[in-house]
Amino acid sequence: MVFYHEMYYPPADATRLLHIYLPRDYDASQERYPVMYMFDGHNLFFDERATYGKSWGLLSFLDSWEKPMIVVGMECSHEGQSRLDEYGPYARTLLGHKINPMGEQTFQWIINDIKPWVDANLRTWAHREATGIGGSSMGGIMSLYGVIVHNDVFGKAACLAAGAHWYERFVMRDLRGAYVNPDTSVYLSYGEDEKGRVPAGTDPATDSAEAKATARITTALEQRGARTLTYFQAGGRHCEASWEQQNRRYMDFLWLNR
Repeated sequence: MVFYHEMYYPPADATRLLHIYLPRDYDASQERYPVMYMFDGHNLFFDERATYGKSWGLLSFLDSWEKPMIVVGMECSHEGQSRLDEYGPYARTLLGHKINPMGEQTFQWIINDIKPWVDANLRTWAHREATGIGGSSMGGIMSLYGVIVHNDVFGKAACLAAGAHWYERFVMRDLRGAYVNPDTSVYLSYGEDEKGRVPAGTDPATDSAEAKATARITTALEQRGARTLTYFQAGGRHCEASWEQQNRRYMDFLWLNR
């Protein structure tokens, strides 16, 4: 089931809606569950709520998947380019918009407001090994930032379409100054339409700008003991329909060690 809860978002002096998935047996059991916090909550469960009319289909996936867990989807602002600011951990220009990076403020909101409320009101396992972060596009780079900078809170990250070649220098800088617990798992993916520059006559899966940046980031993570999985989605586009096709792949890797 999915229910909704409004949370005050201090950086914008406004509220944001949480879209919260509970396992089907939640009310009939006394079990505790791991939690995955995910960006763009409105796009996760129902097509009718999704920005472009297509969701990740997570409701049907989670209802049939073998590991019961809680997913907390966090909605963002839908005004202008505010999402780029709220989900921007780094200052740069995208889509002609100079980002006012509020990403760290957003993480302080997640860590200090959302997670304590979730742990106090739902039956969760609150430790880092049972806490993941995930998202796509700006939510993907936020997830990568979060699992590095706030590794004491998040032990797992699903970073879909994160645009590694746009942010590599920032990510590598953060990695140099961070402690990454060896018990960390990071999934990174990019679709064929997101590959960036590709030298003529080479393979976009391995030789594109996105492939090379992702490879360097995963190598740096692995040198710190983290588990990583990189997935190149042939024919993949920058859209929810493509990300839906990866649900089992990233969930199995992060939570079932497959």
